[in-house]
Amino acid sequence: MTGRVYLDWNATAPLRAEARAAMVAAMDVVGNPSSVHAEGRASRALVERARAQVAAAFGAEGADIVFTSGATEAAALACAGRGLHGAAIEHDAVRAWIEEDLPVSESGRVVVERPWQSVLQMANSETGVVQELPEGLAVTDATQAFGKLPIAFNWCGAEMALISAHKLGGPKGVGALVLRRGLDVEARMRGGGQEMGRRAGTENVIGIAGFGAAAEAAARDLADGVWERVAEIRSILESAIESSAKKSIFVGKDSPRLPNTLCLATPGWKGETQVMQMDLAGFAISAGSACSSGKVRASRVLTAMGYDESVAAGAIRVSLGPETTAEDVLRFAEAWLKMEKKHRARAA
Repeated sequence: MTGRVYLDWNATAPLRAEARAAMVAAMDVVGNPSSVHAEGRASRALVERARAQVAAAFGAEGADIVFTSGATEAAALACAGRGLHGAAIEHDAVRAWIEEDLPVSESGRVVVERPWQSVLQMANSETGVVQELPEGLAVTDATQAFGKLPIAFNWCGAEMALISAHKLGGPKGVGALVLRRGLDVEARMRGGGQEMGRRAGTENVIGIAGFGAAAEAAARDLADGVWERVAEIRSILESAIESSAKKSIFVGKDSPRLPNTLCLATPGWKGETQVMQMDLAGFAISAGSACSSGKVRASRVLTAMGYDESVAAGAIRVSLGPETTAEDVLRFAEAWLKMEKKHRARAA
């Protein structure tokens, strides 16, 4: 069997059929959700249905869901001007607003001493390492964890969370800030009073409808054990590579990880080169966060974990999804190992 294999689910997940159907249906609803007439109320109903779907899937009933253009905007809304602290392994969207002074262990875990002044991601997009959130944490980035791990925001210990639709099979360009009822944030998008006065601008009804449908479907997948199967396929991939690539490092393997993520570092073989070679071979992978693509440099995440430049520059991320098969990953392992053998021969 031939054809391209998509192994970059942490960058973006393919659009779910449920999300596509909800978006197509929303296109026929003409009203502005802020209008009080029947057409406006119909549009508002779609937004509020999606808000309830996202809240239920995220275990955030009773919390406030503020729809945004994505997790990046949600990060600005939650973090800007608050003097929060975090680690260098946080996503760039969070790092833009924090002091990077929390230490990271070799296993990728972060210790937070002042939770009420800190930000901590639920799971890292490059290594998949899952964090333990302390009670009273100011903000958590749940973008990668939502849809892949069982989450109950109401019990996770954080006051606010950032989430994104396209990581779990919804459309790109929509996300949300989730905050405990009674908390408030200062609006950065100002104008109208949409989203409870926290985010001005007419809501992206079509995108929001898709987000809600995708979140509901993702929750069903979790309940049905879909991601446990994905973890088994990830183990097949690891075993296939580990048996032959003796010098490669499986970053985060001994820590709790997302069920779909494999971070593989080969000293001296640049991650960007591996990505290009595997792309030509028919496989889509990445050398780190998609938001850092095009920046030829060592992985900031691995550097923060204490890996040297050679290792950090030789890292790739392979991320699987519910549609990934054992055949897919075995084909990838075969192709990658051929390239790795050639690399070793050139380096000898």
